Amino acid sequence: MIYHESVRLAENLYCYVWQGRGNNCNTILLPAVLRGERPHVLVDPGHVRNEIGEPCFNSLTQAMEKDGFKIDATGLVITTHSHPDHIEAAELVVKKSGALFALSREEDEFYRTAGKMLFQAFGSKPPQVEPFFYLKEGDLSLGAKSNKVEIKVFLTPGHSPGSISLYLEENKILITGDVVFAGSVGRTDFPGGSPSLLRKSIDKLSQLDVEYLIPGHSTEKSSIIAGKDKVRRNFYTVKVFI
Repeated sequence: MIYHESVRLAENLYCYVWQGRGNNCNTILLPAVLRGERPHVLVDPGHVRNEIGEPCFNSLTQAMEKDGFKIDATGLVITTHSHPDHIEAAELVVKKSGALFALSREEDEFYRTAGKMLFQAFGSKPPQVEPFFYLKEGDLSLGAKSNKVEIKVFLTPGHSPGSISLYLEENKILITGDVVFAGSVGRTDFPGGSPSLLRKSIDKLSQLDVEYLIPGHSTEKSSIIAGKDKVRRNFYTVKVFI
């Protein structure tokens, strides 16, 4: 059974929105970006299986295959942060494809130390993957000249110490991880959480020109937020929570 809904937001971006009953994150695919036989970039591969046993990773691979993409053609895995529901399947992707792995230095240090407690709480183990490079705030260019994708990386701590958000300025698409959702914000009561840092991160992101906001999880209000006015109102609304 496929628990992901495929939503194409741009020629070079698909969002696989999680619709299962249990917990798992939304996953983003940037297809055919990199050179070579493994051209895909995958952001937040999610759980392998969640707390109620739903096969999250198998669902993702099947949803991608329906769109014509193979998981073993992934050349780079990026994670917005290291909570199990975003990063657990990274090890499987790397094993299947030989993909490189990237996250922020702050988040790498966190999930190998205090962050281990979250994996224990979920009854899982941290993925055994080593970052090929660290993501830091600034510009990230992926791909060859003919198919280059320009991404602005923002360090947005608060939900987790090294959380990042990704902004595709050309398409006005913002990927927030668990920093901000539709009508809500990421929890700050986990290890490494900070309401004050989350507030600063949301203030930073709210200054961007955004047409589509892709959160790490759907809420009762919505999943992807489409339209500049709706995005702007959502930022105004969520600031109440912090």
